Amino acid sequence: MALGSLEAQVMAVMWAAGRPLAVREALGALNEDRATPLAYTTVLTVMRHLADKGALARTVRGRGHLYESAVADEAALAVRDVIQAYGTAALSSFVEQASSDPALLERLQALMGERP
Repeated sequence: MALGSLEAQVMAVMWAAGRPLAVREALGALNEDRATPLAYTTVLTVMRHLADKGALARTVRGRGHLYESAVADEAALAVRDVIQAYGTAALSSFVEQASSDPALLERLQALMGERP
């Protein structure tokens, strides 16, 4: 999933926060250096869309929601989308590409060794 400009800005705020945020908290961070502030409803809509796309996780808090990043960074989001779209074929292609690069293959093997 390619992020739109405002989606990317929201995700940057969420990754920088490193904790769940209410829409109003994200709005405050987004509006800090903005000449024309964003509306609460605009940020709410973007965060809902990001949750629907799986980039943010949403949990109920009182009458509202808290949102947190569901992925570590934009690369993780891209990898997740490729695997969801292409499944085993994507993984096979990645391993084939890694096999032709000894340094990448070594790194991949080391990462696999770190997993339980």
